[in-house]
Amino acid sequence: MDRQTVVLATLVAYKVLLIAIGFWASRRTHSSEDFFIGGKTLGPWVAATSSSASASSAWSLLGVSGAAFTMGLSSLWLFPAVVLGYMFNWLWIAPRIRHLGNKTGAITLTELLAGEDKYSKLIIYSCTFIIVFSFAFYIAAQFQAAGGTFATTFNMNSANAIMLGTGIILVYTLLGGFWAVSVTDTLQGLLMALTSIILPIAALVAVGGFGELFGQLQHQFSDVQLSITGAHSGWFALAFAIGLLGVGLGNPGQPHVVNRFMALKDENAVRVGKYIGIAWPIIVIGGMLILGLCARVLLADVSDNEQVLFSVTNLLFPPIIAGIFVAAVLSAIMSTADSQLLVSASSLSYDLKLKGSPEKQLLLSRLTVAGMCIVSLFIALYAPEAIFSRVLFAWAAIGSAFGPLLIILLMGYQVKGSSRLAAVIIGFSLTVYFNWQENSPGDILERVLPFFVALLVAYLGRYRTNQTKVK
Repeated sequence: MDRQTVVLATLVAYKVLLIAIGFWASRRTHSSEDFFIGGKTLGPWVAATSSSASASSAWSLLGVSGAAFTMGLSSLWLFPAVVLGYMFNWLWIAPRIRHLGNKTGAITLTELLAGEDKYSKLIIYSCTFIIVFSFAFYIAAQFQAAGGTFATTFNMNSANAIMLGTGIILVYTLLGGFWAVSVTDTLQGLLMALTSIILPIAALVAVGGFGELFGQLQHQFSDVQLSITGAHSGWFALAFAIGLLGVGLGNPGQPHVVNRFMALKDENAVRVGKYIGIAWPIIVIGGMLILGLCARVLLADVSDNEQVLFSVTNLLFPPIIAGIFVAAVLSAIMSTADSQLLVSASSLSYDLKLKGSPEKQLLLSRLTVAGMCIVSLFIALYAPEAIFSRVLFAWAAIGSAFGPLLIILLMGYQVKGSSRLAAVIIGFSLTVYFNWQENSPGDILERVLPFFVALLVAYLGRYRTNQTKVK
């Protein structure tokens, strides 16, 4: 059997398993609450691994390894940025949002943020627009990554490869909703973690260990790539570091991540889940940074830095193992795309309170998933862009729109409706504005400033109530 046949067989077996999970989950899906939040019965392993996988996307495997390969040592700032964001989510956000979600009966993050006053509908409309707009581009990046993976592995036409990956994601998301997404994301998250252990270790052994790696990098990298702040010095170096650390600020505001926290079944699930949820990014981000640095020594030439994972895999492993690693990359893509499709559907069909019977609501939800798939597919086909930059923009836009307001609410305050609306719009709009401008060091203006301006707006609009503060 040649390499392509072995890789294809591995992928087909894996995707059949995912679709089977979709069919299983469809039998547990009878209402919008089941479809969007799994009846609030997630255990720690499913919640922690699936939330981690859905937060990571192809960016974690392809983008981070590619960034280390290109940027050099300055890419190491991504490790504390991502890990600290996960730690804040699990240690502070998770227990509080589960408590508040149960108390209010909210199923979606938008419902939790909107409140109940004359501004609620405007907030819901604004949140829906922000989610659909940002996720359309975010999901398109996943489809584009899926297409690149298929095209690289099987010498397929890129457009056909993108459509194939889109079709697989659509099938099992439509079938089982939240349960299908959560269970498949758990499987995919474990596969991503395994890949992030085996592949970097193999690459490090091939290089000769850490000492040899950093010795070789002295010859492979330029002075800029050997600097922890890249080409920046002085105040610009500080801004660069803060900008990269600002990636972690997006974590609390991601609807497809915090929905898993709202779905946790009990406090024990939170306690156990935090260990799993924090260990996961340490393994994956740390592993991919090591892989990218090793690739600089192992590979003579790479035309696309976001393909170094495949190049190293082909260099070090036989076809059957290569097939598993390719499946892991597709897992990263699919675990994010399916979750974001579900959140987009919940915004358009549930949050907007489209009328109808439970069966009609479920049908509308599934039609929305299909519609978002089509829109994102066209963006992937006709407006391609680097995965790394596109994902970080969407991540920052959503994080700055929703995270600051959520933090103030979880501190035990209520926030005036006008301030809620302003915080959401300002956080999103400033991110979009600075994204259109010339890049600042570490993109500090895009990733950090909008978040803290929105946080200030929400904080100034706060007031105390007689409600018990979440501990």
